[in-house]
Amino acid sequence: MNRGVWKSLAAAPLALACLLLSGASQAADPPAPAKPDLNRGQAIASQVCASCHGADGNSTGGAYPKLAGQHAEYLYKQLADFKAQPGKTPARNNPIMAGMAAALSDQDMRNVSAYFASQTEKPGAARNKATVPLGEKIYRGGLADKGVPACASCHGPAGAGMPSQYPRLSGQWADYTAAQLVAFRDETRGNNAPMHDIASRLSDKEIKAVADYIAGLR
Repeated sequence: MNRGVWKSLAAAPLALACLLLSGASQAADPPAPAKPDLNRGQAIASQVCASCHGADGNSTGGAYPKLAGQHAEYLYKQLADFKAQPGKTPARNNPIMAGMAAALSDQDMRNVSAYFASQTEKPGAARNKATVPLGEKIYRGGLADKGVPACASCHGPAGAGMPSQYPRLSGQWADYTAAQLVAFRDETRGNNAPMHDIASRLSDKEIKAVADYIAGLR
């Protein structure tokens, strides 16, 4: 038999296998999510979220976080973490938000997250002048003696954060930020292991100081 023909026949099964594997790999890839629909997101915000977070994501008090201007990727992840999974406790265990998130499809979560991200956050302000120096020290330099890194190293000097990695903090209500730091410290919020470790080293006084300082960042 011609040597070239023999090589072609020998290579055919391998080529066929590669083709089949390639096709299987492509078939297994999940479809890319649709582009967020801001109009649909606004409708969800108005109907579902407005009573606590405001129709534009600017809540009126520290019991509920401001969502306006927050990174869409971060908001989407939090909604996903609130959702209950069969046989598992949600990564963020909040019965109210679990009920809200349960009613949203994956695309709806992307739509409303993108909508809030497109809104402009109303600026906040630090209210306790006496603790601003301590808050600034923690935010910008950390506490070396306690092994607490600077908040700015992840969340940025102006608190703008980084999409898909670190949330925006600037202007957030001090009461809400403090409550989340306490929840991380007490491990009642379970969806961020590094923040458990950091918050566990902060006293109540330090938490309040840095939360108040963050409220005035812009």
